[in-house]
Amino acid sequence: MISLKKLFGKDQKFYDLLEASAEESLTSTKLLSNFLQRLDAFRNSSTDLDEFIHNRRKDKKINNRITEELCRTFVTPIEREDIEALSTALYKIPKTVEKLVSRISVYPGKLPRESLIQQAAYLSKAAECVVGMVKQLRGGANMERIGEDNTRLQFIEGEGDRHLLELIKELYQGPYDAKETVILGEFFEMLEKAIDRCRDAGNVIFQIVLKYS
Repeated sequence: MISLKKLFGKDQKFYDLLEASAEESLTSTKLLSNFLQRLDAFRNSSTDLDEFIHNRRKDKKINNRITEELCRTFVTPIEREDIEALSTALYKIPKTVEKLVSRISVYPGKLPRESLIQQAAYLSKAAECVVGMVKQLRGGANMERIGEDNTRLQFIEGEGDRHLLELIKELYQGPYDAKETVILGEFFEMLEKAIDRCRDAGNVIFQIVLKYS
């Protein structure tokens, strides 16, 4: 076990804020899965979009709070950069999800919903992994366990990439014209980017633990 007290000191608020941000990131992926499941009925519903906007804004407030607290209480510049890097990485997850949903909501064409749902499932798994890794920072982190979780996160990302390739292949061979292929391909790639955001957050956590081990 290693202690990260020299990273955050005795103050628990940074743990609280980072964990809250990670939970909001996970919430955004669950909202996405629910949105895709109910797409036929609620595709053009502003209420559904409001949920994503609220989620992203809530995480932005957490991100801003972290920056404010760092300015008030943090001591060493290296430690400050680590927390800022993780906070930024976490915020990019719901931001990317909101952007994807806003694009889908205005697209009038037919969507391969089941394929999107399956890819979104990889995103939720990745976000769950990130939440677990963030929570390990509080009070200490086991380098071996963090390494295993990071490896699992990388595996999920790899599976998402593999599935994405299959989806793109289906697009090329499916009943879509050139315009539809470009637009749907963009949706799939935005989902992949969201999974990559989770991977990036995991990498930051792994590097923090490695640095202070």
